[in-house]
Amino acid sequence: MNAQLQTQTDPKADKDWWRGAVIYQIYPRSYQDSNGDGIGDLNGITARLPYVASLGVDAIWISPFFTSPMKDFGYDVSDYCDVDPMFGSLSDFDVMVDTAHKLGIRVMIDLVLSHTSDQHPWFAQSRASRDNPKADWYVWADPKPDGNPPNNWLSIFGGPAWQWDARREQYYLHNFLTEQPDLNFHNPDVQDALLNVVRFWLDRGVDGFRLDTINFYVHDQKLRDNPPLPVDQRDASIAPRVNPYNHQLHLYDKNRPENLDFLARFRAVLDEYDATTAVGEVGDAQKGLEIMGEYTAGDERVHMCYSFEFLSGTQPDAARIADVMERVDTVVPDGWACWAFSNHDVVRHASRWELTPSAQRAFATLMMCLRGSVCIYQGEELGLPEADVPFEDLQDPYGIEFWPEFKGRDGCRTPMVWEQSNQNGGFSTGTPWLPVSHAHLGHAVAVQEDDPGALLHHYRKAIHFRATQPALVKGTHDKVKATGSVVHFTRSHEGEEVFVAVNMSGEPAVIEMPAGTWQQIGQELGSATAAPDGKLHLGPWQPALARRQA
Repeated sequence: MNAQLQTQTDPKADKDWWRGAVIYQIYPRSYQDSNGDGIGDLNGITARLPYVASLGVDAIWISPFFTSPMKDFGYDVSDYCDVDPMFGSLSDFDVMVDTAHKLGIRVMIDLVLSHTSDQHPWFAQSRASRDNPKADWYVWADPKPDGNPPNNWLSIFGGPAWQWDARREQYYLHNFLTEQPDLNFHNPDVQDALLNVVRFWLDRGVDGFRLDTINFYVHDQKLRDNPPLPVDQRDASIAPRVNPYNHQLHLYDKNRPENLDFLARFRAVLDEYDATTAVGEVGDAQKGLEIMGEYTAGDERVHMCYSFEFLSGTQPDAARIADVMERVDTVVPDGWACWAFSNHDVVRHASRWELTPSAQRAFATLMMCLRGSVCIYQGEELGLPEADVPFEDLQDPYGIEFWPEFKGRDGCRTPMVWEQSNQNGGFSTGTPWLPVSHAHLGHAVAVQEDDPGALLHHYRKAIHFRATQPALVKGTHDKVKATGSVVHFTRSHEGEEVFVAVNMSGEPAVIEMPAGTWQQIGQELGSATAAPDGKLHLGPWQPALARRQA
């Protein structure tokens, strides 16, 4: 059992276990099907937890499994406090949590607080009339005199962010699908109800939460129009280029300062329990890092956030990596970042960045050395490329709306591959909800387990290396620098220093070692050794790792 994991009631539990933790994201529909219906489930996750434990990660983050009509595959919740039958039951959830804890793995679950399904009982009551007890639980507004929506806000999934409801003769706000009405966080009763949901899952033993769309919770009460965004400032990191959502500066439909008051209340609930945490998803194309700084500063907000600096765009070179880290030092001086290259919403980075196997190893090594916590996405450790899902097999409404310029998120959500020997990759005995990519079968876990040089083993080594170097887990860093194609920095913690350099290109590179006496470490990751003259000669995509004791 992971010695770092202690029960929540143990006063000696490390309340800062999240700082520098490695979190493994599981998309439950696609991890392991235990009953042959083609959809992954909680019992399937439980069966695969020994594999997860073998990676050496600190925690799992499980995407939504709550009761839902599945218009957005669980991100449209109709009951926050139950498990959708396709995933199992609350008893299955309890078994999974208990099994994970026995294996030394903490459990984080995805909370979707900004909106519910339109099938949620709260919304059914809210839309029934303008004067019932939940009439103000969602964001309702009268039309303009000409019948048009109250303002120009747009949905990230396409079209206006307002849907007409004939029952109330008003519009309701939906930042995502029309079936996902936004909750009204200006109503304290709404906040209270959501905080009770938080307590419900903490009482069941979860160790923390991933907070979906954390900067979307609160809207501008005056419903002011968003200003246009100049063409030269548009950024496709959050929404695809073809989406008019990118044409606005989102000042009023999200990122509101009142959100900090709710986050303080949320953090106070977490602090009622030992050793719990939360990581927020910051979806903003203009100031994601600044919001991360606001939301993670101090003890009255969330512990950590991630934005989309490395979840979109072309392959970052050394200069880009150094620039991002310098910006973090500037705008997140008192907060904590969580880094990810892939997740359930973006093209897998092996394909997005067109990485060779050597490049994938270099990025994995770098990630495990950066200051911050880490999220890795199921299949990333196998080097899975983005799957090519034909239009007729698409399930994602986002992809269906913007096809073919944007193919949606199904390509990163296809089933995990465990075996090469059958067409479903060991995921299911039935017909999978999304087709298993034949290109993935050669990357299957069973194949890589038998290959000592496989990427899977490199991830295990990199995660283990990080865990054995306290400076990499919780340490500070000096300025992250780029010298040519090499990104390099020093991490420090309680008298220990670790020097990190990674050549982020396919060409050899040479840099100077910092002054002092250093001991090479990380040989299992291919670490280079300094020459007698103090120079580091790095091969393509090669790291250099060294330790100095004060």
